[in-house]
Amino acid sequence: MKAITVYQPWASLIAVGAKKYETRSWATNYRGQIAIHAGKKPFTTNEYTDGELYPFAYALNLPDIYSFDTLPLGAVIATADLVECWTVERTWRGSLGEGQILEIGTKEQQGLRIYHADREVYFGDWTPGRFAWELVNIKMLPEPIPVRGQQGLWEWKE
Repeated sequence: MKAITVYQPWASLIAVGAKKYETRSWATNYRGQIAIHAGKKPFTTNEYTDGELYPFAYALNLPDIYSFDTLPLGAVIATADLVECWTVERTWRGSLGEGQILEIGTKEQQGLRIYHADREVYFGDWTPGRFAWELVNIKMLPEPIPVRGQQGLWEWKE
């Protein structure tokens, strides 16, 4: 099965279903089942304000913003189906409070909009020209499976 290494807390956001798009600087033609691997690098909260951390803690059902060190590292934690790779077309301030409205589309310019209310905007880098990998049928594993990750797409032997 193909796998992708994602840093925490973004890997766990995928595993709990709060993050359905993994944003990357590169596109993929791969479609199919994919394992979500939580990288070994611990999450450093000192780069963020408390206000920026609350959406992450809330989505992960963590008791507070100081609990990120409880997330698994260096393990496959979920599987999903990668069904599309969208290009981020534009980002702009919209009428939904102070949030962003994002528009992503395929080469055929079939548009999909993600609004601030979806919380998805907090969990990725939506700079125009980047790519959003759409994940469906996300299933968290009952227990993390320790394995060494790699860069890019890689083969995971279950």
